[in-house]
Amino acid sequence: MIVGTAGHIDHGKTSLLQALTGQAGDRRREERERGMTIDLGYIYAALEPDAALTGFIDVPGHERFTHNMLAGAQGIDLVLLVVAADDGVMPQTREHLAIVELLGIPRALIAITKCDRVDPARVLEVRGQIEALLIPGPYAGAPQIALSSVTGDGIETLRKALLDAQHEVLQRSVSGGFRLAIDRAFSVAGAGIVVTGTALSGQVAVGDTLMLSPQGKPVRVRGLHAQNQAADSATAGQRVALNLSADRLALEQIHRGHWLLAEWLHAPTQRLDIEMTLLVSEARSFEHFQPVHVHLGTQDVTGRVALLEGSSLAPGEQMFAQLLVNAPVLAVKGDRLILRDQSAQRTLGGGRVLDPFAPARHRRSPERLAQLQTLATTNSLEDALPALLANSDTGLDPQRLERQFNRPRDSWTLPDDVRLIETRQGPLLFSAARWEALKAPLLEHLARFHQLEPDQMGPDRDRLRRFAGTALDRPTFISLLDELLASGAIVASGPWLHLPDHQVRLSEDDETLWQHLQPLFEQAGFDPPWVRDLAKATGHEEAAVRLLLRKMARLGLVHQVVRDLFFTETLVRRLAAMLVQLASDDPVIQVAAFRDAVGLGRKRSIQILEYFDRIGLTRRFGDRRHIRLDNALAQQTED
Repeated sequence: MIVGTAGHIDHGKTSLLQALTGQAGDRRREERERGMTIDLGYIYAALEPDAALTGFIDVPGHERFTHNMLAGAQGIDLVLLVVAADDGVMPQTREHLAIVELLGIPRALIAITKCDRVDPARVLEVRGQIEALLIPGPYAGAPQIALSSVTGDGIETLRKALLDAQHEVLQRSVSGGFRLAIDRAFSVAGAGIVVTGTALSGQVAVGDTLMLSPQGKPVRVRGLHAQNQAADSATAGQRVALNLSADRLALEQIHRGHWLLAEWLHAPTQRLDIEMTLLVSEARSFEHFQPVHVHLGTQDVTGRVALLEGSSLAPGEQMFAQLLVNAPVLAVKGDRLILRDQSAQRTLGGGRVLDPFAPARHRRSPERLAQLQTLATTNSLEDALPALLANSDTGLDPQRLERQFNRPRDSWTLPDDVRLIETRQGPLLFSAARWEALKAPLLEHLARFHQLEPDQMGPDRDRLRRFAGTALDRPTFISLLDELLASGAIVASGPWLHLPDHQVRLSEDDETLWQHLQPLFEQAGFDPPWVRDLAKATGHEEAAVRLLLRKMARLGLVHQVVRDLFFTETLVRRLAAMLVQLASDDPVIQVAAFRDAVGLGRKRSIQILEYFDRIGLTRRFGDRRHIRLDNALAQQTED
């Protein structure tokens, strides 16, 4: 069991632990000189002979050191709220109580200290203050023990209450990856670097490799202590000290706020969706995008809070919100955090992490809010998954889900209606019904494209994705498209995609213009007119003629040999047949021979031959060419 103290400055937290355990908490010279706890103190003691060691975390009570108190409050099983009988309930009593309530610490004991300084009536009065303070929260009715660290009165009663609580503390789950929020790092002569913290989940053993986060540096566990005793392994719920080694690992690289994690859990983030609570004691509402200090694990970072269900949050109310922090943090679903004001003078409220990988877009959409509602009301991945998938058109990344829920994939039990879609960037989970529902709109968009562009075979993949306006990223869209292609619902002609019954056709205006141009091509023989000549002869704009011929080139009805010079499909086949005939007489095709065969000038002949080089009918070797027999046009000519 891990016990953490809480309470106002000078209410006797450190003296109480010394009377209870016989060990001094304030070990720093400046703490002893000032008679005030400044940073976290750690004590391990057996509450009775042969009992397991209990870890005590002594926290500072001064408001200037609340950030240190917050670092020590992570992962404790029971809070020992200390209230001095002479002072009674004080400001830091209220703030510390609010913090431990927001952190969801399951149990509390109340120690009324310094009872030797007051009469019994004052003790009764303080009991009433404490009872009134606790009534609205989760610790209503928590045991109150009056005592004196000086005379020893009540210490044994407190010890018995702690022993009873120890038997009731639930064993933390050791499933999932190991997570430890570092609260100290120091160097030990002959051993090297040691870090300490409370193990929040999983288990670790000597020889394991962990990830130092957020740096992303692998480290090896050379040795460890659990609950201040040498051990081969440690589990969630224990105070752990780890002796680390790694290539070029320096003490200066490790600070309070860093994490030690199972390697697969390493995923720093700066955008988290949370369920936020504003303290009822706040005098004013919390405003959208207000700056805050965020305490998560043992880390203290600044950031802003984007409210997702309104522009302000009233005192005592809850709301879904998105944290945008200024430095990378590590979190999993269910982690608790504390929010303090911009100047770090006052605790505003807290929250529970729902999704550590919050989206930047559509964060207030009904679908996203429905997902957050599911995350807020369910605990297990299996319970949450159906509703998460039902409100997702873009699928869920299983690797993110592993990290979000701290559940390795081999421990999942997926519902039957969940599909694992393989994409080029990794697998995605989809509801089977949702995945199938994505296909019909895509087919409708392709049909509409054919209506708008009847003279085109169809769009390529990227143009279809833009035209459909889908929210799917490109790899997922390609996977959806591949299924439609495999089923025959969509057909590919080269890079162009179209419906199976789509027939390319020109518009009425284009057909009319082509009727005017076609005789000019037929009359020209092997020397078709340029675009400017066609426009002049028919009285149309050059741009209109050029646009039509380019459309027809995409349809394969004409061929653009050089800019503004087009040959009909029939003419290109006749020229190809002549080339094949020349090659049958002499495999080496000379420009002069082709020129003489078609009766054109050398320049135009070279332009035609270079076009045949580009489409693969011929292969050029200096001034000579050979027919490529594997070319489709050559094979059709021979047939």
